[in-house]
Amino acid sequence: MVIKNANELFVRLLSETNSAEKQITRALPKMARAADDPKLVDAFKHHLDETQGQVERLEKVADSVPDIRIKRLKCYAMESLIEEGQELIEATEKGAVRDAGLIGAAQKVEHYEIATYGTLCSLAEQLGYTEAKNILAETLKEEKSTDDKLTTLAKENVNKKAG
Repeated sequence: MVIKNANELFVRLLSETNSAEKQITRALPKMARAADDPKLVDAFKHHLDETQGQVERLEKVADSVPDIRIKRLKCYAMESLIEEGQELIEATEKGAVRDAGLIGAAQKVEHYEIATYGTLCSLAEQLGYTEAKNILAETLKEEKSTDDKLTTLAKENVNKKAG
């Protein structure tokens, strides 16, 4: 499909983001099981709850704009990031080193999501989709907060244990 305008680009990115969030909902329980630090396990479980809400929000975004439907597209970027995290799990033993790696893998995902939601917010604003922009901005704020929490967990706890 050739993308001809900003609206079609918005639909494409929204559809890829929906795929990405659904992939994350499947990956986070695995990451929680692989983690050793109780605070990291809790962070992954909390983010799973948030991510499920973000999937619902994406539906609200689509509903807020006339004639927009989320398409069934695969987000290959997220698939690769998740695969990289799985490879890290397999290459490490349970403990602080794996936890430090898991935080890094999770932050790669967060940074991808921050870029994606930032782009979607900008496009929604440009297209005059005010309600969609506000919904997307709420998720963008959550993604930035999750990234900050992971940084704090790494600096104050996990990375020191990893030695």
